[in-house]
Amino acid sequence: MTRALVALSASLILAAAPPQSPQPKAAAPAQTTPAGQSLLHPAEVHLKNLRQLTFGGQNAEAYWSPDGKQIIYQWAGEGVPCDQQFILELATGKSARVSNGLGKTTCGYFLDGGSRILYASTYMAAPECPPPPDYSKGYVWAMYKGFDLFTAKVDGTDIKRLTDTPGYDAEATLSPDGKSIVFTSLRDGDLEIYTMNTDGTNVKRLTHETGYDGGPFFSPDGRRIVYRRDSLKTEEDVARSRQLLADGLYSPKTLEIWVMDRDGSHKKPVTNLGASSFGPYFHPDGKRNIFASNHPDPQGRNFDLYLIGDDGSGLERLTSDPSFDGFPMFSPDGKRLVFASNRGGKVRGETNIFVADWVEKP
Repeated sequence: MTRALVALSASLILAAAPPQSPQPKAAAPAQTTPAGQSLLHPAEVHLKNLRQLTFGGQNAEAYWSPDGKQIIYQWAGEGVPCDQQFILELATGKSARVSNGLGKTTCGYFLDGGSRILYASTYMAAPECPPPPDYSKGYVWAMYKGFDLFTAKVDGTDIKRLTDTPGYDAEATLSPDGKSIVFTSLRDGDLEIYTMNTDGTNVKRLTHETGYDGGPFFSPDGRRIVYRRDSLKTEEDVARSRQLLADGLYSPKTLEIWVMDRDGSHKKPVTNLGASSFGPYFHPDGKRNIFASNHPDPQGRNFDLYLIGDDGSGLERLTSDPSFDGFPMFSPDGKRLVFASNRGGKVRGETNIFVADWVEKP
């Protein structure tokens, strides 16, 4: 009966506009604010005109619209207990929720030239927030089995479901030609990377190695994919990982950045830092990758942004805030960088979205 009521409720919501809910505080329309300038550290020479876009709560995974005028991101805060998707206009600072306010969402992205959005949500499995991960099992990430991929118009209406498989489907991004989605899934018992058409057809598995393969993004020419990989080295690690995955959990170990061709061939490591490196994205030249890492202190919680050639050369540290910087993405014209950071937070752990002009040669 409960499952039938949930299914009926979900079917009605598919055609409905998102209900109203509390909104995150939006940025001022000013290009640069004094507070933003003070939050830019002297060593961060590749960034200028830093601007804070959100204020308060947990804001993360901000990704650009194709025209560079908007970002889609996830926010949880007062009145919104678990992540929902929002779109923010850079020119005005105005923000509006575009997911339906049910369940938990993650990894929003623009689709169809910016007329639609793509994101993962648990709301079809259950309309309430899923429970937090069980930290009695150590530091773990929740890989909610209820996550599936959906698309919708940019105002949140006309929701369409793309995946309907047991296990986690999330971390979806789009190819530059707009024809393929690359995503992470637990459908085959391990966290692997897949591609599919934008209507959910023609699913192809790209990775087959034991361990977490995820967080994929296409290169600017669409020929390659950059991703994060956790290579499990012992049978004990493999056994523990499989048990945790059965419980919808993942324990991050050493994450390195890798690249492969669009069809999954020619896999090769980019980093060998022995740290937790994640959130990779191609530099506009297609030859380098930006990512977040807690290198050189793998036991620490200070994550900074780094740039590296996809042949593993030229590692360069980009940020120097003593907290967290992550989820970087270059704007479509390559002139700006958006990222999430704990810098300037009013309470410990507060994460906000920032944008800065990119300085290629300081």
